[in-house]
Amino acid sequence: MVDIAVLSGSKSDQAIVDRIVRKLEERRASFEHKVLSAHRNPKELDEFVSATDARVFIAVAGLSAALPGVVASKTSRPVIGVPVSAKLGGLDALLSIVQMPPGVPVACVGIDNGENAALLALRILESGR
Repeated sequence: MVDIAVLSGSKSDQAIVDRIVRKLEERRASFEHKVLSAHRNPKELDEFVSATDARVFIAVAGLSAALPGVVASKTSRPVIGVPVSAKLGGLDALLSIVQMPPGVPVACVGIDNGENAALLALRILESGR
């Protein structure tokens, strides 16, 4: 059983994922990481979200940043979006993550701020105990 599922939409997001993983390892949190795109791997993403026993999701995404919203549309568990500065300084990704429609809540941290995503996930887990 893992507590946190870290998802990235592309291997190019690895630098941000590394920051998240480093912080989770420091805190000895149980986690898993998968590279699954909401656009390129929709079926695999659906299967993963349904099958994992993770209690919190961290979704790292740049450009259209669809991954956090898609994950949130498929689960009632908390989802934290991490916008990546791939284009437009990351503002496109930031706005895509924070502007979710009603009923699809996604928490959002600052652009490229994987460390805060990890810390927020840990706080969510601690508050549920």
